[in-house]
Amino acid sequence: MTQWHLWRGDVLIGELSEYGCDQPFFLAHFTPGPGWESVRALFEASAALRGPDPDGSRTAAALKPLQDLKLRLVPVDGGQPSLQVLKNCMLRIDGVEARLRY
Repeated sequence: MTQWHLWRGDVLIGELSEYGCDQPFFLAHFTPGPGWESVRALFEASAALRGPDPDGSRTAAALKPLQDLKLRLVPVDGGQPSLQVLKNCMLRIDGVEARLRY
């Protein structure tokens, strides 16, 4: 399974270690890095989204700030290309669990 580093510029946000699959998502354990506190509230807001959102406005309001950060996932082993979060992949971090779709 793939291990990823989550970066904001040159600041390590954390590491994801894939351990399984729940189609269409890869499941991963998340280990916070030095930059986690600067983005934690934004991930918590997106993870808290529940229930219907008919026009998508709640989802857009929670995800836009994350998209603006231009976070990127870089595979630790270099075996896959880097992914820009919310452009090339979907990423949800909820505590120590993450779900990744790419």
